[in-house]
Amino acid sequence: MTTKIQSFVIVGVTREGKKFRPSDWADRLCGIMSAFGADNRMRYSPYVRPGCTLTGDKSVVVDARLYDIEPLAYKFLVNFADDNNLTIDPIDPEHSAV
Repeated sequence: MTTKIQSFVIVGVTREGKKFRPSDWADRLCGIMSAFGADNRMRYSPYVRPGCTLTGDKSVVVDARLYDIEPLAYKFLVNFADDNNLTIDPIDPEHSAV
């Protein structure tokens, strides 16, 4: 079984249509992928960022370039979405600003 490496969005809605809890899940997930800068301020990774859908659902945007830098982190995010039954929307690289 091969995994297609692409950018995607984890949407905070389960496949059954229920809102994922806790409400700050996206910030927490991005927080574990963040680092502290020289100014001692937390900086989100440029490859894993919190977001929001047009319908107001929390989301996490994952850039496919993360796989080149840290494949285990990329796989962790895919597995997190799968384990929690969350919706994953692929991002078309042709129309992406990621």
